[in-house]
Amino acid sequence: MMTPVASAFRRKIDPIVREPIFGAVPSRDGVRFRVWAPAAHGVELRVRRGSRVESHQPLKDDEGIWTAHVTAARPGDQYAYVLDDGEPLPDPASRCQPDGVHGWSEIVDPCAFAWRDDAWKRLDPRDAVLYELHVGTFTPEGTFAAAAERLEDVRDLGVTAIEIMPVADFPGSRNWGYDGVCLFAPARAYGRPDDLRALVDRAHRLGLAVVLDVVYNHFGPEGAYLHRFAPAFFTDRHTTPWGVAINLDGPGSSVVRRFITDNALHWIDEYHIDGLRLDATHALVDEGPRPFVAELVAACHRYEAGHRYEASHRYTQIHTDTDDDVPHHVLVYAEDHRNLAHMVEDAALGGWDVDGVWADDFHHIMRRMIAGDAYGYYGDYGGSTEELATALRDGWLYSGQRSPTKGQPRGTDPSRVALRRLVICLQNHDQIGNRALGDRIHRGVDPAVWRAAVALLLTAPMTPLLFMGQEWSAGTPFLFFTDFEPELGRKVVEGRRREFREFPEFSTPEGAARIPDSQAPETFAASKLRWSERTRPEHACVLALHRELLRLRQNVRAMKATDDAEGKAIAPDGETIAFRRRDGDADLLVAVRLNGAGRTDLSPLASTAGRDRWDAVVTTEDPRFCDDAMPSRIDPAVPAVEFLRPGAVILKRVTSSLVEK
Repeated sequence: MMTPVASAFRRKIDPIVREPIFGAVPSRDGVRFRVWAPAAHGVELRVRRGSRVESHQPLKDDEGIWTAHVTAARPGDQYAYVLDDGEPLPDPASRCQPDGVHGWSEIVDPCAFAWRDDAWKRLDPRDAVLYELHVGTFTPEGTFAAAAERLEDVRDLGVTAIEIMPVADFPGSRNWGYDGVCLFAPARAYGRPDDLRALVDRAHRLGLAVVLDVVYNHFGPEGAYLHRFAPAFFTDRHTTPWGVAINLDGPGSSVVRRFITDNALHWIDEYHIDGLRLDATHALVDEGPRPFVAELVAACHRYEAGHRYEASHRYTQIHTDTDDDVPHHVLVYAEDHRNLAHMVEDAALGGWDVDGVWADDFHHIMRRMIAGDAYGYYGDYGGSTEELATALRDGWLYSGQRSPTKGQPRGTDPSRVALRRLVICLQNHDQIGNRALGDRIHRGVDPAVWRAAVALLLTAPMTPLLFMGQEWSAGTPFLFFTDFEPELGRKVVEGRRREFREFPEFSTPEGAARIPDSQAPETFAASKLRWSERTRPEHACVLALHRELLRLRQNVRAMKATDDAEGKAIAPDGETIAFRRRDGDADLLVAVRLNGAGRTDLSPLASTAGRDRWDAVVTTEDPRFCDDAMPSRIDPAVPAVEFLRPGAVILKRVTSSLVEK
């Protein structure tokens, strides 16, 4: 028999207020184990410490949830479940998989870590500038600890939140994270659970919020044992790009919903995560009376009634004071391509109250416009400045029109959508990594055009997202990489190469051979950022531009994300986009030319009054931002801009009283 838990350990554990529903949960008198296995006739719990293994028999309730309380168990012990006299299986709600996703699970004390982020306040969503990163390729080491050491560089850039690609444990040692199978366990390839806590803690002490990408629409193809425990977790009534769907509306779906919600609150509570990015919510097929996404968002917002774990399991109030009606709470973002306004409308108006949704039209128009891409869904866009102006004014382009590539209507009316609730980007992991060669957009675009595009992204009234390395025009690609068992890995590599046969450059055997082998360690290594690039002149000037634009966005209230763009975007000509940003005393004009040279008259947006004038605050073709400077010429009285080549100019209104001084 195992030695009882030491009394000193018992004394340090106070009662858990938000008790997790599933998994192994330590308490003052042992560990409570709970697993959902409705189809099993018998479940055996095995707990292992060193070479000693004890067997326990959980009890089953009416929903098929099996529970056992083991007084002798303690953090650090390993455990597994045996279903109907089968083989030992890891816990679907395991907090740690030290030997991989096929091995035994480990009991983890969520309160052993000494947090030092007491002074941290939740992020005001108007201040949100997201920085997406992949832990494994963010640094040479590819660990939580190494990422934490780079956070000062991210803070100094001027972003306000890091968005971490999924960390739920996955098979092998290399993965984007979207093949996760242990939703509660941080990937062991990146470090221990407390290493992730230390990363979040450091981010908070540096003034950075942390948003975690979570995947609830499918499980990875290797190591997903949940179907052995609970076949009812899945349904063939609906399908997704990954096969059968998660059961959100059939028999047993109430437990499925609780499992996923428990996972979301797990990250928020035990890891102090500030927000979640819900992957591909369009694949969460749900025909029930209450949409699950709305239910999940409500649960996260309710949790922010002001409480979370402290190191002692006692709760403490989170700072939520604000000077207006914009909430400082856990932020829930959704990746969704449908352009559904009700997703981001308030619950009081019948909406789902999602804090932000991906607005991909901006990216797709820009890609068509500056890179010339016309294949696939880019065929839905002409790449005109008129399209771009519509997306900046309204939030998205497709508001119910027929999509030529889909052959059906797409989108809804965005007139009631707050622009700050739309997330836009020029790069993200999908838009880079889903290209055959993982090439970043700036690699094939004129540098002046790229600088103009960056200025447009960071001055727009929406919430901007950067992808790691974008800030210095990283020379490294972001490739698709995996580390599955050999046979599955071979099929994945072959399938990916088949996907690209429709593209002429990859349609031949020679062309297909150019697509990197996703299973090869070299593919993963090639995707790692080279931080030394930042000091080279051609990279340093782009970094300086990002910093200057983000400094302006951070310090000038008029440049932050807003509910409504007061100065509606216009397309003065076929090459230029312009809009006005105003708030209080700050009054700015943004003019962005994405092709060629020419004069742009901005008087339709802002004519001068009396002796008022418009002075340049930032011009992207300044010597600070390029080694072949060609600054645009400003006529401050009209106002107007003479672009000598593509570029962007930000003008600030100076009133007549200040001009006289």
